[in-house]
Amino acid sequence: MKKYDLLRLIGETPLIELKSLRTDSGVRFYAKLEGQNPSGSIKDRIALSMVMSAEKSGQLHKGQTIVEASSGNTAIALAFVAKQKGYKLRVVIPEGSVPTIKDILKLYGAEIIPCASEGGMRLAIETANRIGDYPNFVSINQFYNQANIDIHYSQTSVEMLRQIKQIDVFIAGIGTGGTITGIGNRLREESPTTQIVGVEPKMGDRLQGLRSLDEGFVPPLLNLNLLSSRFIVNSIEAIDNTKEIAQNEGVLIGISSGAVLAAAKRMAKRIQKGNIVMIFADGGWKYLPTRPWEESLSGNSQEKNDIHWW
Repeated sequence: MKKYDLLRLIGETPLIELKSLRTDSGVRFYAKLEGQNPSGSIKDRIALSMVMSAEKSGQLHKGQTIVEASSGNTAIALAFVAKQKGYKLRVVIPEGSVPTIKDILKLYGAEIIPCASEGGMRLAIETANRIGDYPNFVSINQFYNQANIDIHYSQTSVEMLRQIKQIDVFIAGIGTGGTITGIGNRLREESPTTQIVGVEPKMGDRLQGLRSLDEGFVPPLLNLNLLSSRFIVNSIEAIDNTKEIAQNEGVLIGISSGAVLAAAKRMAKRIQKGNIVMIFADGGWKYLPTRPWEESLSGNSQEKNDIHWW
């Protein structure tokens, strides 16, 4: 990549300590701020990795259109990468996704193909794969793409290990499985005692970016044997934690990051002492138009329950 190429800005995100969460027993909370990537999320890493892998293999070349199923951040990241590399993008997105995401995709020039929300990501993936079978279309397929894991193993985890010497617990959301598997594999190689913790939504919660394994779809990239624990977090608890961290630390994070933080607090009660390192997958700015933090924390808002939060 050239010296002034925007794609060079992907990665090397900061790791910060959340000092307001320190415990007297010695638990320290750290978060890697992936919202600092150019298009605003950790998915910039895999978007570039998958596109470059497809180019290297000869699967993707100039004049073709990239196709992907995504309810949010991957779509935005691919739109950003595609724009930088000169490709067109077609995104299959379930109805009910955060409206801002569609607005961003339109600004990037991506074509949006809506699909019924009842079919979830499974239907979106099937639709994207069918489109990818047509001439001059290439389905990237983040849920099955090894480059998704590889970039986190070779890049994200290496950054983390350079930023902090001791990681007792690593926590990330379960979406495609690429982040937690790629980073988790590297961390375990460095320290077999590191606990790898996954976070998923409550069954039925429409939480953008993460998947409930209880709904029957286990991402092929996810290595369940790697996980020490799994925590289920509902959308109200996730939103509550995003609000808390903004007020106490001045960090605006996305709803999935609020879920990860909720899981970290639970994990802190188990370990009593040590470093907990979390992935905050994106920033909170794209969720602001839906005004989630203005609702009562009682969880009675059906309208907000119908949005793909994380």
